[in-house]
Parts: sequence; structure tokens; C-alpha cells
Amino acid sequence: MTHSAAPAPSTSAEDRHAGRALFSGHHTHLWGFLLAGWLISYADRTVTGPVVSWMIENKTGFIGDAANPATLGGLIGSMFFTGYMLTQYAGGRLGDRYGHREMLVVSLLWAGLLTLVSGLTGGLVGFVVARVLTGLGEGVFYSNDRVLVIAHTPPARRTIGLGVVLSGLSIGLTAGIVATPHLIDWGGAWGMGDRAWSMPLYVFGAVSLLVAAATWGFFRARGDRPLRLGPPALRLVGYSVPAAVAIVALFLLADEFSWPDWLTAVGSGVLFLIMLTVVIRGIVRTGRSVHLLNRNVWLVYIAFIAVMWNLWFFSFWSVQIVVESAHTSFGAAALTAAFNAGAGIIGFPVGGWIADRRVRAGKGRKPLAITCAAVHTVLAIAFGISLLDGKPSLLLLGLILFCSGLFFNALQPIVHSILGDLATDEHRGSLFGLFNLVAEIGAVASPVVSGVLRDATGSWAPGVFTAAGVMAVSVVLYGMVKERMPLPA
Repeated sequence: MTHSAAPAPSTSAEDRHAGRALFSGHHTHLWGFLLAGWLISYADRTVTGPVVSWMIENKTGFIGDAANPATLGGLIGSMFFTGYMLTQYAGGRLGDRYGHREMLVVSLLWAGLLTLVSGLTGGLVGFVVARVLTGLGEGVFYSNDRVLVIAHTPPARRTIGLGVVLSGLSIGLTAGIVATPHLIDWGGAWGMGDRAWSMPLYVFGAVSLLVAAATWGFFRARGDRPLRLGPPALRLVGYSVPAAVAIVALFLLADEFSWPDWLTAVGSGVLFLIMLTVVIRGIVRTGRSVHLLNRNVWLVYIAFIAVMWNLWFFSFWSVQIVVESAHTSFGAAALTAAFNAGAGIIGFPVGGWIADRRVRAGKGRKPLAITCAAVHTVLAIAFGISLLDGKPSLLLLGLILFCSGLFFNALQPIVHSILGDLATDEHRGSLFGLFNLVAEIGAVASPVVSGVLRDATGSWAPGVFTAAGVMAVSVVLYGMVKERMPLPA
């Protein structure tokens, strides 16, 4: 079996469109650049959580003096993911039309610029606007990245490829959690005072632009045509502006009329339902329901809400959870919380490797997905129980976070590979876009719901148990999926 990344022309949605630039590089080189894109994208978005935690701990900035800082901090995270969510399907559709490589480069450039702007803002509303716009641009990365890996990787190595690339997510999460406190300290040493929180945003934004330039050069050298970034970028701007206006208007109305933060989060849910309705109507009108709206894919769409809920509960709040529960320093808490994110460096590729071995043996991947989701559920419950202790040890918290992270992260490339085989090539960008549109409701709801539970009960344990319960439901849904095995190369 060949290991070349250049598939036959009939196997790639990009290749079937006249005038579309073709990728001709080796699939492992492609993995490396996509991994770098995931790394910096997740560092960009993860930085918000530690920055909010620093403001809460130091009672400074536009969060520190709020009456319910945890709820407000969670709301900021939810606003970001409302933007991120609303461009998921559009990103996949634009990739199918203009090229998936082009959309990846546009996403990285957009994210880098808006992360820098986030650091320059001076107040709560400006920061929310910048974070919403950042999320809108980063939202198009996911669906296009998944399609490229599947299209240009031999089927026998497809799942491990998805896992290796996704390990950039864990590295980025770890970098965002661990590096942010040090970068804030560095900002303080440079005399930035109460604005030291902006230093990590400047650093990660600059690195994003460097990664974007390197990725552009990589793709440009491995295609039969130069990348044309203007048309897809303009279409993305045209799509994003109305979405940004709606999200920011929701936030401003809430601020003007002093709505409770949970009600603003409900407004984000309404925007999600409107977007989902518009997308589904478009799919039905164009006759693609059989590919994108069948029973099997809906089971996967809904089950993955649990993954995004747990991912952004632990990513956004894990530092604050450890600080409050173990009564330790901000830096020590960040290192402990990093065990969960760092576990993905092992979990993502190992999960893909095991799944590919099963495929080569003619066995399905679904039992692996069920096992990983079930084990994570049990370990999340154990983590919640440990928080009920007066002062749990950092060692215990770190061990549970690491072990749960192994299974949680192994689950994701397995599910992506199962989903990718449920659609034909020409619909795969739209498939992953709709998949992540639905799943991202978990990322939107999780930070603010968990923050509200914390402020209402005085403990993070209810939020942990809620995350575990959501994941338990996904175990049942994965069991109902009818898996389709990949065709041999």
C-alpha cells in the first residue's frame, strides 16, 4: 500500500473542481503543518481562561471587581465560542468551494491579528468584541483540517493521522495554560502593571502570524496554482459581520439592561438554533439530506456535544478549580491542570493508532469510542468526589486529570474517523462543519453553566458532575451508531 499523500484525482473534493490548487506533498509533512496550526489556534483560545483567573485572583482588570466574577468569566468564554460555533458550517462549505488549504491559511491569519487586538483592548466590551471576532475566524479551521487529513492520508493510517494532528490541540492547551502565568509575570516585569494580562495575547498573536506565513509557504510550494486568499477571505468577512453584530448586540443589551449572565448565555443558544435552522433548510433545499442529516450522523453530532462540553469545562476552569480546591498558588495550579491537556499528546495519536490496527484487522472502531467515553465518565466522577474533600492533594488531582485526559483525547480522532467514513468526499467539508456546529453548543454552554453553578453553590463539584453526566449520555449514543468501514486504498 502506498504512503504517498497525493491521492488519485477522483478521491479528493478539491481535485474535482477545475482550477483548484492541488496538494502534492507527503502526508506526514502535511500532518506537521496542521499540527502547528492546531497548536497555536488552541493556545490563542485557551489563554482567555488563565487570563480571567489571574484577574479574579488579583482583583484587577474588567473581571476582578465584578460581583460574580466566575459567571462573568464563563460568559466571556461562551461569547468566544458562540462566534467560533457560527462559522463551523460556513467554513466547511467555503472550503469545498474555494479550497481547504486556502481556508486554513485565512483562519490562521485572522486568528493572529484578532488575538493581538484582544491584547490592545481596554475594557470588557472591547475584549468581548475582539474575542468574538477571533472565534469567528478560528471556527473555519476545524472542518477544513479534517478533510485534508482524510483526503491525503492512506486509509490504513487515517485515524492515527487525525490523532497526530490533533495532538497539536493538547500541546496548545498545555502551552496556553502553563505559559500564560509566566508571560503575565513577564509583562509585569516590563512595567505593564494591571495590564500585564495582555502580554500572552501579544505573544500568541505574533506566533499565530508566523505559523500562518509558514503554512502559506508550505502549501504554495506544493500546488499547481498559487493560493488565492482574497475571495474566500471576503466571503468569510461577509458571513462573519452579521454574526458578530448579533453576538455583540446580545452582549451589549445584556450589559445595558443588567440581564443576568445566564440569560445572555440563553441568548447565545437562541443564535445557535437560528443558525442551525438556516443551515438545515439549506441542506434540505439542495437535496443533501441523505448525506448530512441521516440518523447515523445525527447520533455522532449530538454525542460529540459531550466532548466539547468536557473539553472546555476543564480547559477553561481547571486552573481556577485547582486554585480554590487545593488552596495553592496560581502557578502550581496551572502546572497541575496542564496534566489534563498534556495527556492528549499521548492520547490523540495512541487512540488513532489502536483504531487503525482494528481497521486493518477488519474490526470496527465503535467499541473503542464507547470504552474511552465510559472510562472518562468514571474518572470525571472520581475527580468531582475528590473536590468534596476539604483540601485534595495536587498529586491526586493531577493523576486523575492525566488519566481521564488519556481516554478523553483518544476518543476524538476515533470519532472523527468514524464520521469521515459516513460521507462521500464532496460532502465531507460540509459534514465536519455541521458536526462541529452542533457539537460546539457544548463549548458555548459549558463555561457559563459551570461558572453559574460555582457561584450558586460555592463549589466546583456540581460542574464536574454535570460534565460527567453529559459524557455518560454520549456513551449510549455511540452505541447506537452503525459504523461504516473505510474502503481500501
